[in-house]
Amino acid sequence: MIKAESLPLNRRQKKTCVEVCTRGLVILCTLTAVILSSISVCDGHWLFAGNKVFGLWHFCTISQNNDLECTRNHSIANVPGLHMGVIVSRSFLSFAVVMAIFGLELLIISQICEDLQSKRKWSMGSTLLVLTFLLSASGVLCFVFLLKNYISFTGFTLSYWCEFIAAFLFFLNGISGIHLNSVVSFKNHIRKIQRK
Repeated sequence: MIKAESLPLNRRQKKTCVEVCTRGLVILCTLTAVILSSISVCDGHWLFAGNKVFGLWHFCTISQNNDLECTRNHSIANVPGLHMGVIVSRSFLSFAVVMAIFGLELLIISQICEDLQSKRKWSMGSTLLVLTFLLSASGVLCFVFLLKNYISFTGFTLSYWCEFIAAFLFFLNGISGIHLNSVVSFKNHIRKIQRK
């Protein structure tokens, strides 16, 4: 019984240099996306429109002395549905960051602790990244839709573009991770058939 269980580990295929580098790049890019998204959500100032600054956490006005006067009450911005919409948007984005951290953790663990569950952990981590992309994109689109009348290309802040890039990286890394797993599994299956 012990020999039967240890057999797959002994016959496990060694990873190629390309596979190791690709998995490492996916983890590195995911870490970058997590950092960008965290900074973006924590800062929260996403859109300049005249003397107004719209954010996830605060609504600010710029005084004549260039001082920011901020409040957490978005209803004073006189934008219909903004107060509740921003709550939904930041909830999606905050939950996305948490989910991305769990996804990144699974990716790292699958490479450090290689066992029979490594492929499953990598697959779960990649799936979490795709779900993170959906949450991030939903939060960004919700914010943009609410403030569509105030949007200009130059009005978006660096924090907003950090979240935009992070969402793209979450999608790219999630899809790449899933595809990489399927390619490796297919190659291993072909090798088993050839041995027979």
